[in-house]
Amino acid sequence: MVRKTKAEAEQTRQEIINAARTVFHECGVSRTSLEKVARVAGVTRGAVYWHFANKAELFYAMREESLKVLDQVDVYLLAEDIPNPLDAIERSLLTFFEIIESSPTVQQTFEIMSLRCEYVDEFAPVLLEVNKPCLGFLAKLKDVYTRAAERGYLRAGLDAEALAYDTVSFTAGLFNNWLASAPGEELRTRVPAMVQGHVALRRKD
Repeated sequence: MVRKTKAEAEQTRQEIINAARTVFHECGVSRTSLEKVARVAGVTRGAVYWHFANKAELFYAMREESLKVLDQVDVYLLAEDIPNPLDAIERSLLTFFEIIESSPTVQQTFEIMSLRCEYVDEFAPVLLEVNKPCLGFLAKLKDVYTRAAERGYLRAGLDAEALAYDTVSFTAGLFNNWLASAPGEELRTRVPAMVQGHVALRRKD
């Protein structure tokens, strides 16, 4: 058998990830088998197992690939050169929804994680990993709200940590409703205004 080059092996791995995303989305994670993924990818079952030890490992790979795109969201939260930190939060939230809207792959991945995966049995530990970005987002928001308070942009009497939890809850709820709606529906068109309104409630008069 001819040994594959590194580039060919990487291409096969990518094809398997793409196939897994398609099958996870169509069938749900619990009803997906690696054999089914192999058929859709056009490779042997052995090829799938050569790249991924099990379905959970393949799920991780699919998820991590899509989450890289969201690094653009952190650019705003970590930026020290934006005078008003509340502007950074608003821009980061708007960017998140813009990415989801413009990237079918990222949208499909989030739909799988939110709506088509049961985090039980072999996937119970996966839930901890899935929640890590949310916890990281929470920590960054707390830091940005703290900076806003220190710079005098935050409405008096508001607590940075409480605001961070509130924004995480707001974003998660809005995102779940966004996923449940269809392109062009009113909810999706209202997202920018809803984000701006959420941040406006925190701004100093």
